[in-house]
Amino acid sequence: MYWNQISIIILIAAMLLMFILGIFRYDLVSITALTIAVLLGFVPSHEAFNGFGHPAVITVAAVLIVSKGLVNSGIVGFATKKIGSLGDNMILQMAVLTFAVALSSGFMNNVGALAIFMPIAIKLADKSKRSPSLFLMPLAFGSLLGGLITLVGTPPNIIVSNFRSEALHGTPFRMFDFAFVGVIVALIGLLFIVLFGWRLVPARSKASSSENPFDINNYITSVYVNEHSKIENICLNDIESVGENIMVLALVRNDQRFHSPSLNRALRVGDHILLKGGTTDIQEVIEQFEFTLSDSEQTEAEKDDYEIFEVVLRPDSKLIGKTVKSLRLRSIYSINLLGIARKGEIVNIIPNEIHLRAGDVLLLQCASDTLQEVIDDLGFLPLANREIYLGQKRNILLGLIVFFVALAAAAFGLLPVQIAFIISTILMVFLKLLNIKDIYKSIDWPIIVLMGSIIPISNALETTGIAQRAADYLLDFSSRAPLWTILLMVMTLTMLLSNVINNAAATLIMAPIAIKIAVGCNVSIDPFLIGVAISASCAFLTPIGHQSNTLVMGAGGYKFGDYWKLGLPLSIIVLGVSVPAILAFWL
Repeated sequence: MYWNQISIIILIAAMLLMFILGIFRYDLVSITALTIAVLLGFVPSHEAFNGFGHPAVITVAAVLIVSKGLVNSGIVGFATKKIGSLGDNMILQMAVLTFAVALSSGFMNNVGALAIFMPIAIKLADKSKRSPSLFLMPLAFGSLLGGLITLVGTPPNIIVSNFRSEALHGTPFRMFDFAFVGVIVALIGLLFIVLFGWRLVPARSKASSSENPFDINNYITSVYVNEHSKIENICLNDIESVGENIMVLALVRNDQRFHSPSLNRALRVGDHILLKGGTTDIQEVIEQFEFTLSDSEQTEAEKDDYEIFEVVLRPDSKLIGKTVKSLRLRSIYSINLLGIARKGEIVNIIPNEIHLRAGDVLLLQCASDTLQEVIDDLGFLPLANREIYLGQKRNILLGLIVFFVALAAAAFGLLPVQIAFIISTILMVFLKLLNIKDIYKSIDWPIIVLMGSIIPISNALETTGIAQRAADYLLDFSSRAPLWTILLMVMTLTMLLSNVINNAAATLIMAPIAIKIAVGCNVSIDPFLIGVAISASCAFLTPIGHQSNTLVMGAGGYKFGDYWKLGLPLSIIVLGVSVPAILAFWL
């Protein structure tokens, strides 16, 4: 037994070292560690993959999918428009952004919530002529604090809930049990960030625009005024007023083209309007006035097997010097040209009639199964994938209704949280807020592999007696200390661990130890499990402690050592606030 304990400690230490060094992907490291644990007999072979069916794993996957459905519903564009209209006051901007991302993180994946608000924060920074770094780190930390509020806010909450269920024979934490402490910690943490903490963040210079040779903020796109469009008392000026980057380049009416038309010209059914703008701005125009893309009847935009993507025209492409219309790309390749961007020049010709040049950026729609063939045959260079929703129908209200019904079912105990969110996923598919491709693309598979692999290893801490030995050591070390000191020690250790490895992994390692300590102290396991969940979620010291921290590193121009400048005082505040709050509510 003693040799088994030493061996599994070495295995876990080696796994943690690999996580810290980052030489190999953490999903590869975790599945390798699981395989070794099975070969050494720490994990029975018939239980090796039980972790992948664990409720915590299913719940995390379902939350990621539902988050994608909310994004597809149009809530991103709505939030961008509302928050983007804020004034120039830094405190107000910081307050709205951090509180909004925290509230969103309480009910959806915190990385997904951060991804929604990141472009808004960067846009505000540019508009205010401030460094994006001042906004992005507080935004990332706000997303972590928001995850403390609900069961589905962050994976550690889901994991400790399942540990509680196993320890108490089927009694997990409920949806808002975490709010008793989480709201207090999040509120005080956010107030610190908004009023003082952001001043500790270095004002890093953003990346030079030369690093992005393809400025694709302004596509040339043609939209069509159909019989259902909202054009009563609408003129071209109303279209340009939708967004700062929208420009009307031309109007085609009855086969007559008007270049740089008067903005006071009223619209008619059958008009084709040539627009310049980003995909988000153009989408807002389409939604507000219920226009369609000029080729929308042929684009088959509702089909799951079609996708929108961006490509650059290579110098050796067969399209150079020709027009898309003359090449009959739709009939031969089933390609639809939705827009074109040409650096350094404004064109006012309908996209299908533009003579293409090397370096042009094209916004195309194509069947997924022929995408690679099209890229190879036509001489395209695909750009990095990003979310584009041009011409797709959005329904914010429908998405929110489905989401909050699932949330209510879980909150009132009508359904287990994983079942409630799986049902909401199915409903979103039938309501066309999600397609099958979205489901698979939205799941963070490395996280799923990590959790599914470490759960059996975490169980081995129990079966080999490691959890009991660690608990006994901590209890002996603090035998004369009050309970709050022991809780603080557990939370500090968990927080340090979560800053160097994934927070789900830190929770899976510390939760069984925390349960043993609670039993040894002859108190409820709840305060220790809540403490582990909070401290595992608050990885503020390094860019590798949480995906949210990593996500903003490049965009904010941060260095590794920048994080502790705000992260250290915020970590101390979290510990100082959460320990008495946990003992007050849960002991």
